Formats: sequence, structure tokens, C-alpha cells
Amino acid sequence: MSPPHPAQQDTLLSKITTYATSVPGSDSTGYVIPDQHLGSLRPLRIIVIGFGAGGINLAHIFSQFPRHNNISIQCYDKNPEVGGTWYENRYPGCACDIPSVNYQFSWHPKPDWSSYYAGSEEILEYFKDVVETHDLARFVKLDHSVVGAWWDGGKGKWKVKVQPNRKNEEQAFYDEGDVLINATGVLNNWKWPQVPGVEKFEKKVHSANWDTLIDLQDMVVGVIGNGSSAVQIIPAIFPKVKQLKAFMRSPTWITAGFAQKYAGENGANFNYTEEQKQQFRDDPAGYLHYRKMVEEELNQRFKFIINGTQAQKEALEFARAEMTRKLNGRKDIVSKLVPSDYAVGCRRPTPGNGFLECIADEEKCSVTFESVTEITEKGILTADGVHHEVDILVCATGFDVSFKPKFPIVGKGGLDLKDAWATQPDTYLSATIPQFPNYFMINGPFGPYGHGSILPIIEIITRYIEKFLIKLGRENVKSFYPKQQAVDDFRRHRELFLLRTAWSSPCRSWFKGGTVDGPIMMWPGSRLHFFEALAEPRYEDYEWEYQLNNRFSYFGNGFSQREIDGDNITWYIDGV
Repeated sequence: MSPPHPAQQDTLLSKITTYATSVPGSDSTGYVIPDQHLGSLRPLRIIVIGFGAGGINLAHIFSQFPRHNNISIQCYDKNPEVGGTWYENRYPGCACDIPSVNYQFSWHPKPDWSSYYAGSEEILEYFKDVVETHDLARFVKLDHSVVGAWWDGGKGKWKVKVQPNRKNEEQAFYDEGDVLINATGVLNNWKWPQVPGVEKFEKKVHSANWDTLIDLQDMVVGVIGNGSSAVQIIPAIFPKVKQLKAFMRSPTWITAGFAQKYAGENGANFNYTEEQKQQFRDDPAGYLHYRKMVEEELNQRFKFIINGTQAQKEALEFARAEMTRKLNGRKDIVSKLVPSDYAVGCRRPTPGNGFLECIADEEKCSVTFESVTEITEKGILTADGVHHEVDILVCATGFDVSFKPKFPIVGKGGLDLKDAWATQPDTYLSATIPQFPNYFMINGPFGPYGHGSILPIIEIITRYIEKFLIKLGRENVKSFYPKQQAVDDFRRHRELFLLRTAWSSPCRSWFKGGTVDGPIMMWPGSRLHFFEALAEPRYEDYEWEYQLNNRFSYFGNGFSQREIDGDNITWYIDGV
């Protein structure tokens, strides 16, 4: 068959061109095919509130190239330095209750921790080193507080108001992003004790806002609280004070440290030798094996959270015997401090090395379990009518643990998160909230915070968010948020399951919003259970809105990004 005559060929091309140019640019609905390739990623701007461990991990993961070269990330932190809670908490004895080798990012191991339980200064230096090593400071504006955030449904973006904190700086300004991530955590909004007259006593300090210039030498010091901060502060200041007066509201379990098998004698802290540190440096595989062994024991701890198990019985018997022994037979303290009606783990167990021995010292320490009714100019008045004079007052009275933000976060239809959570928080798998599009939380309500290190949890949540950002950028998604029915189902399952755990015992805990009988804001399972549950998103549990009002607009102009790039365009026969 002979080829067409050149004149015929020109006529054919003319007809094809005429037909192509006559095809309408849009259909009857106004839909226009975007000129993009399947697999291309539209630019996304991510705004992150906070630059503690959560913000640092987000900045590292989403700044990776070329995997995330469509993502720009901007973090804001109210503090003048990085580190979040480890910048803010600098009270005497401040340390992590998790072994230091497991309180680090998987992508930035530190082989030379000084001790099994690291102090706050060393942990802060670790985070500073992470930021410097990976050049992450370029993603954060320090001394900048987010003071409001509003969802713009028309644009499909968050409008965020930012207030610089330094004097003589510019006025508040607005930023705009496709996704807003709240990485402030829950333990960041400290509070004075809710007692009349607290403003009258001048020489007072809060554990979460410690004045490093305060001199406790030979002073009579009152300490309110017996949570984790007070448990660390008291043995740290005990040698220098003249007398210590401890005011405790409720009983609590003071147990040997987590992962006791690898800790010092009786769960005590110990220093790593220079030889051990060098061995960790020289043998990364061996160091990883050691970290995994310690982490494995941490993961076993969830067993004693389940009511009626042998593990719970053994934990209770051990903790009661250990506390009685360390209190040196002080029946007056044992009867009030050792819990009699709730299980180990109802509150997060605290190692408390040295704490029990200090409060058992009859000569130097007095312990009062009467409630504090008033704070005067010279001391503390308790419910039994006794006035306790002190020189300095230490308030280890915790934080606002309601999870409600301090500033407006306004979602669809003008709904403020504070109003949405007026009764109690409600989330989808602790990460997202109905009616709050393109909004994530790092360590939101109902996460697995009762045992183990928080850093692996942060990494898992970040990977979960990462999958949404890929879908958001690849498929022209305008917005998404969890369906209310999915949130309701999560609540029903969670509340029923949590009745079988130690957290349902009648203890006062921040796990229950600082109350005895409030809703339990914990994950319905172990950390490992959480990790696997969030391994793959259930996209069917979300409401989706698409750019151009067509879920297949990302199909684009008929070409894939892979074939445009020439990147292994025969990938589909690999391995055949």
C-alpha cells in the first residue's frame, strides 16, 4: 500500500487540528482538565505550631529531598530556643523517666548518653544537636507565638495569626498554609494551684517555670504536689534545704524505673562508662541491639495495665512492698501515700529514686495530706486549721490538661475548637478532628501515653500524616476531615475497652483531665497496637473535597509524570 500523497497528508493534518481546536475547554458543569501529569505533586505549605520534639521531627521528615520537594514547612515556637518541654522544664532533678537510649529519634542516635536516665540539660542539648546537624533551624521562627488560626473553606487553606514576642519587633502578621499541624503537646500550659491567696506569697516558683537564680540553701521550703515533678525535685533539693514541708493531695505509686532489668540496682540510675560509650560508637549494630532490648522491656509494661492479669497483680505486690521498704516503716505515710483502691499504672508510674527516703526522714521533712485551703503571705493553711510557715514555696502543680488550645482554632462553619471540646475532647485516632479540615495533632487526646517513650509515637504519627500529604498533593485534594460516624465508633470502642484497664481506677490523673472520674484520654491498647493501627490510613473514614470538584482531576492531560521524566517507563515488567 503506497503512502498518502503529500497533499492528502496535509489535508488529514488540517482536519485533525481543526477537530482538536474545536473540542470545548470545559463541560456543562464548567469542569476544565488541568494541564498536569498524573503523579505530579502540587506545592503544599505546612504550618506547624511548636518546635519541640514533634516540630523537629516534622521539619526533618518533610524537608527530605527529593521525596518531598513539593512541601514547604514553616514552624513557629513561642520560646527563644528549640526543645519544647525540655527548654521550659529546668527544675532541680529534672530528668526523663524513660531510659535515655530510647529517648532519641531513630534517625539520629546518640551513643554517648552520660547516664541511663538522662537529665533535662543533656536532653535539651541532644535536641539542639539534632537541629544543628540537620540544618533544621531554617524551618522555624522562634519567639513567635501563634495566637489564632481560621479555616478558609473557599481557598482550602488555614489563615494563621502570629505574634512576635521580642520587644521592638514587627506587629502581628498572618501566614497561610494548606495544612495546619498542632505540635504543642499537652504538658505545656502550666498553672498555679487553684487556691485562694496564691498571689500573696512572694517567694514562690513553679516547677515548669523555674527560676534558676532562686537560692534554697538553708531555707524552709514547702513543696505542693506529689506528681513526677515533685518526685524529682524533692530529692534534688533535700541536701541543701534546712527543712522540707511536703503537701500531698492524693496517694500515688512510686515504683522502680521502667525497664528495670537494664537499670541499676533496684531500678536506680547509673552512669555509662567511657568504655561503654566508645563501644556504642564503634559498634552501631550492637548499640541498636541494646536499644531494642531496653525498648522490648518497655513494651512489655502494658500487660500490667489490664485489670485482673497476673502481671498487674505482681506489679501491685512489688510496688507496695518496695514503697513500704523505702519509707522505712513510716506507717503514717504508708497508710496515706501507698494507694489502696487503684492499680499500678492508673497514674503514670514514677521511678522516684530517693524521693521516698527523703520524705521518710522525720528530722528534716514533714508530710501533710490535709488539703491546702489557703496560701498566706507567710505560708500555707491546711484543712485541719494548721498554718505552715515556709521561706520559699515550690508549686509542682502541673498543667492545664484539658487539651483545649489557649487561642482560637476555628474550623468549618466558624466552629471554635474550645467550643467543640467544651464538654470533653473528641478525636479520630488522636490525630484529627471532625469539622477541622487539613488539621493534625501530634500527641492529641487518646494517644498511647501511659507507658514507653513518646518519641517513637511522634515518629509514627508523622508517618501517618506523611501519607495524607502525599495524597493531598498527588490527587488535587482540597480538604479532608474525619467523618463523625468514624469518630463516634472510635469513642464507643475506646470507652468500652478502657473499662478493663488500670486507668479506670479511681485515681486523680492527667490521663483523665486532672480528675478522678473524668473521661480517660488514652489509647485503647498498647503502644504497639497504636503503631499498627496507624500504619495505613483508613481513607474511607474521611470526608474528601477535591480541587475543581472532580476526584479524577489529577488524571490531568493524559500523560504520567514518570513518562515525562523518562524514569523507568517499563517499570510494570520489572521482576517478571
